[in-house]
Amino acid sequence: LCVWQGASMAVDNSILLVGPADVFGSLSAQMTEPDFWAAILHSFARISLGFLLAFSAGVLLGSLAFALPLPGEILSPVILLLKSIPVASFVILVLIWAGSGNLSVVIAFTVAFPMVYESTLSGLESADKKLLEMAQVFRIGLFRRARFIYFPALMPYLAASCRTALGMSVKSGIAAEVIGIPDGTIGEKLYMAKIYLDTAGLFAWTFVIIVTAFVFERLFLRLLDWIAGRYA
Repeated sequence: LCVWQGASMAVDNSILLVGPADVFGSLSAQMTEPDFWAAILHSFARISLGFLLAFSAGVLLGSLAFALPLPGEILSPVILLLKSIPVASFVILVLIWAGSGNLSVVIAFTVAFPMVYESTLSGLESADKKLLEMAQVFRIGLFRRARFIYFPALMPYLAASCRTALGMSVKSGIAAEVIGIPDGTIGEKLYMAKIYLDTAGLFAWTFVIIVTAFVFERLFLRLLDWIAGRYA
């Protein structure tokens, strides 16, 4: 913070670089406005929805692709396509097809789904083959195999992918909002800060994004840990 403040004083240009005091002053002023909290709730509710849909679909379809070869072969080019399309191109397509209302939901889903799908597939494939042979010899049922062999193998892969997917969902979702400018979102606030050359406001909203994304990530990973501890 001292280096940052010193650099700001050396530059002496509030458009190019503002100090932490200016940023937190801007943040404090905006926190008293109802629109501030509404924008945070609006954006992160939609991004969270997109991620949770991607997580559910990724685990479900990844498990299906592991169990049956055909769904995996069908989904393979779809996953490759989703990983290859630039986010900016997909944002524009979604704007044309569906408008800006649920833009961040679609983009968060598109970014997170391939990561969760591939980690689910990799986690299930990493299950201990000797344990599976033992389960077959002793005729252990599918449910017990899933709980005591596949589930413990899956969880580390799933947790690792979620750490990346959560961050990417937030960054891509906010970037999509900056392009689509849906009303009452963080993306709209960032766009307006750019229009008015409000560098302090830009830094303040960036700080809000970082903190909120960190809290969401911690909560979701704690939930995964709780599920792993309860059912493993």
